[in-house]
Amino acid sequence: MEYNDKLARFRQGHLNPFNKPREEENPREDREQEPSKESPPGSPLRVSEFQYTERVMDLGVSEDHFSRPVGLFLASDIQQLRQAIEECKQVILELPEQSDKQKDAVVRLIHLRLKLQELKDPHEDEPNMRIILEHRFYKEKSKSVKQVCDKCSTFIWGLIQTWYTCTGCYYRCHSKCLNLITKPCVRSKVSHQSEYELTICPETGLDSQDYRCAECRAPISLRTVPSEARQCDYTGQYYCSNCHWNDLAVIPARVIHNWDFEPRKVSRCSMRYLALMVGRPVLRLREINPLLFNYVEELVEIRKLRQDILLMKPYFITCKEAMEARLLLQLQDRQHFVENDDMYSLQDLLDVSSGRLGASLTDIHTMFAKHIKLDCERCQAKGFVCELCKEGDILFPFDSHTSVCQDCAAVFHRDCYYDNSTSCPRCMRLNVRKQTQEPGEDK
Repeated sequence: MEYNDKLARFRQGHLNPFNKPREEENPREDREQEPSKESPPGSPLRVSEFQYTERVMDLGVSEDHFSRPVGLFLASDIQQLRQAIEECKQVILELPEQSDKQKDAVVRLIHLRLKLQELKDPHEDEPNMRIILEHRFYKEKSKSVKQVCDKCSTFIWGLIQTWYTCTGCYYRCHSKCLNLITKPCVRSKVSHQSEYELTICPETGLDSQDYRCAECRAPISLRTVPSEARQCDYTGQYYCSNCHWNDLAVIPARVIHNWDFEPRKVSRCSMRYLALMVGRPVLRLREINPLLFNYVEELVEIRKLRQDILLMKPYFITCKEAMEARLLLQLQDRQHFVENDDMYSLQDLLDVSSGRLGASLTDIHTMFAKHIKLDCERCQAKGFVCELCKEGDILFPFDSHTSVCQDCAAVFHRDCYYDNSTSCPRCMRLNVRKQTQEPGEDK
């Protein structure tokens, strides 16, 4: 029964006794009950003037306003909800069949059962780990209430609800939403396809997606009917509000081409992918955009420091003291710095922009050079003397005023190396030694 109908029936059954009856409804009866004008003011009134029907005089006192409501809606835990459900069942059995009160009690019972289903305790045999679509879900023990389910987009009440987190992509959801998941783990995509989309917002249009979400295929449109279409700045595709929460992330293509670090709106899947890829060295800047080094001076300094560290690496590998001190572990967060000098991660570029990478790498470079040139005698013995001028201090290939022969790796003063038009003295000596040894080997 509709609300208006119930309200009309209520008003008909509980009339206000203080409202005077209209004369046009029953004028004859009103005239009979009207007291005579000739009667003295102190004469008693007729009895019929106060003989209102029971329906008119009902002020609602007959109802039990102070009784306990059917079904305890203020229940805060599972036990109270179950008690309220049992009480509601008993009330339904006691009320007359097909009565309005019984129908209202049935509605209350339905609401209580729905609330119990939402707050139902997990089963004791519920596994601690489940694998679904390459997700490795583990049951969480945290009681935080600030998490949001990535499937149903509702809050996770950690005190009374069980929830899982994927250890690969950190996908969070209720235990009841596990079987409804349709998104595979992003970690698997990172493992099989470790590369970025390097085109700035490659949009193809909503019609190319058949006006459906690029991930869950739900109907979407730009008019927000039936659902709002939200564009991901990383993929250029459109998503529904359940797959796109307006999360912000730095776009790699904009960084490489425009040195733009302003966060843009991306979908949930793109946000997880970028978060997992942020530390992977997959950007070869010299091939993607070599002109970037002409406009960003910090990148030139970082490249020089990385080249020097690669020249220091052979000293540490053969030095016992350096191996015991584990000097190379200073770069354990950026292992690619001791492997090559042209691969960068998105986190490296973020740190270059903020100035953190240049400062930390300069400190590490100073510490490495101090060990080789001052602290360690073994490393000092591996230095070079300029064979062109045969003057000056011991030279090392990572010194700023030196040049290294590309053939024999001999170190010279830079001025001496470029002023001397002859070939490298060490290369000439090695060639003579090789020629003198070959005849002896033939005999």
